[in-house]
Amino acid sequence: MMLVPCIGRIQSAIAVAIELAAATQLAVAQEPAKKVVLRNSPRPVAAVQFSDEEGRPRSLADFKGKVVVLNLWATWCVPCRKEMPALDRLQAALDGAELEVVPLSVDRGGHEAVRKFYSEVTIRNLAVYTDPSGQALHAVGAIGLPTTLIIDRDGQEVGRALGPAEWDSPEIADTLRAVMTNTGDRFAQRQDPDRLHTSLGLLRRVFDWLMSPINEVILDRETADDSSDENKSR
Repeated sequence: MMLVPCIGRIQSAIAVAIELAAATQLAVAQEPAKKVVLRNSPRPVAAVQFSDEEGRPRSLADFKGKVVVLNLWATWCVPCRKEMPALDRLQAALDGAELEVVPLSVDRGGHEAVRKFYSEVTIRNLAVYTDPSGQALHAVGAIGLPTTLIIDRDGQEVGRALGPAEWDSPEIADTLRAVMTNTGDRFAQRQDPDRLHTSLGLLRRVFDWLMSPINEVILDRETADDSSDENKSR
């Protein structure tokens, strides 16, 4: 088996994947969600470490007792920039003693990059939290930006939004109030299991197709090595 065709096939697959990812991101950016998908049951949240504007170490445990809207974002992320004013209005609209919006920036520029952006778009109600290492993305299993977790008073994840959302919309405000009063299950938006299964199956088939030429190269190499060993033994 020739290696060049394999490389070409892999490159083609990667190009298609990039185009699909770009198209998906564009669609998400154009259609901010008006609802948040709530889970059927709460799940633990991994420990997330970050720092505040003063450089002090912080964690989600600092907000236990409040409902937390943990928004992972960056100043270079266009959908993130667009939804930040809505998060600012959300923090102002809901009681700060009951709910806390925690906008966690993964900018490598740290606090200075966030302060500059806040000043540009007049963010008044949000604190500055940063994680230049980006470890928070891996900790919570984020697949892109923005990703937002809804965390209940016990520190459990009860909902998640992938992509931008209209955080000051009446629908989301009602959902968050329900979480604050422990009645969030009445507002849960169930995912379509057939659609989810179909998506996962498609991703698996694409992955298998992408890996097939690599597996063939490995198999050819192992076969060649075995033949070489046989010749040596003779």
